Amino acid sequence: MQTTRASLGLSQSELAEAMGLDRTMVAKIEAGTRRVDALELARLAAVLKVPMAHFLEEQPPVLSRRTVPLTEDTTTGAGRESNLLDLALESWMRELRQLIELGTLATRPAMTCPSPVSDGSTARAAARWLRGELGLGVEPIDSMLSLCERAGQFVLLTDLAGEGASAVDGDLGAAVVSLKGDPGRRRATAAHELGHLVLGDEYSSDLGVHASRASREATIDTFAAELLLPSSIFPDGDTLTREQLVGIAARYRTSWSLTLRQATAAGRGPIPKAWARSNPTKAEFLEALGWAPQSDLESVRVSPAVANAVMRAWRQGLITRRRCVELMHGQIQEGDLPEDPETDLEP
Repeated sequence: MQTTRASLGLSQSELAEAMGLDRTMVAKIEAGTRRVDALELARLAAVLKVPMAHFLEEQPPVLSRRTVPLTEDTTTGAGRESNLLDLALESWMRELRQLIELGTLATRPAMTCPSPVSDGSTARAAARWLRGELGLGVEPIDSMLSLCERAGQFVLLTDLAGEGASAVDGDLGAAVVSLKGDPGRRRATAAHELGHLVLGDEYSSDLGVHASRASREATIDTFAAELLLPSSIFPDGDTLTREQLVGIAARYRTSWSLTLRQATAAGRGPIPKAWARSNPTKAEFLEALGWAPQSDLESVRVSPAVANAVMRAWRQGLITRRRCVELMHGQIQEGDLPEDPETDLEP
């Protein structure tokens, strides 16, 4: 409770005022010396913007927190962002479990790399393995959310600041990705969180035990870069021109920095420093390909299978219209739903 309160930037006095309690009562609740009745628990959940289940059920184990190490840090902006992403992830996994229990969503087996990963070279090999298993070859990834689903991870895009977080709870893999970054960064974050699942870094004796957190994150970043933009697609021959690199970035919908990084990893440098300081303009994209790249993580919020599961649950009368909209996380509004009195449970 204290971590959640601090993550929202609330003092004990502010929380007490919002709940209609004395500050000393809040202090005792956080210390575990005062019991909370059902009404107080409901008010507490509402003020802290979490479901009541947050206080009643065991939280799923968090595999990844990109912004800060796994600590109780709520004094810095990065720490608060990280904890809020964890809360969003926890809530997302409960929603997924609800849909699974309703019978409209099925879990996907996690695709974990069969070979140990301990460094950048083996991380690139793992990315190539996953592409092969999914039948992608070296083609651009059309939808990151669909790819993550196929690999066993349901992704939610959230308006919260930060990067992303992911977890595995039994047979359920899930991740949240922040919408705050540019489109290329979102795809990189989604690929990174998928890397935590595919590489199983927290449990691998090679990557999870014998490497520091910073080294693990760097290795997973390498996996993500190779997954999004295979280094083998860079043509042999002379050093690449800026126009060629702009075309590659557009086709694979990767950030400019990731594109330059992969070109360097493929031995196609040196890359002029001036290029790194100047992102491609829309005119450059048009000149290189005749079109500008479109993001696949712009209007969507939930994984395709989840969206389908939510709509099926509503159509079958298992959830209300309001709950349907809640589970779609802003991807639709109530007005987008067709009138269907027989399946709408609300009066």
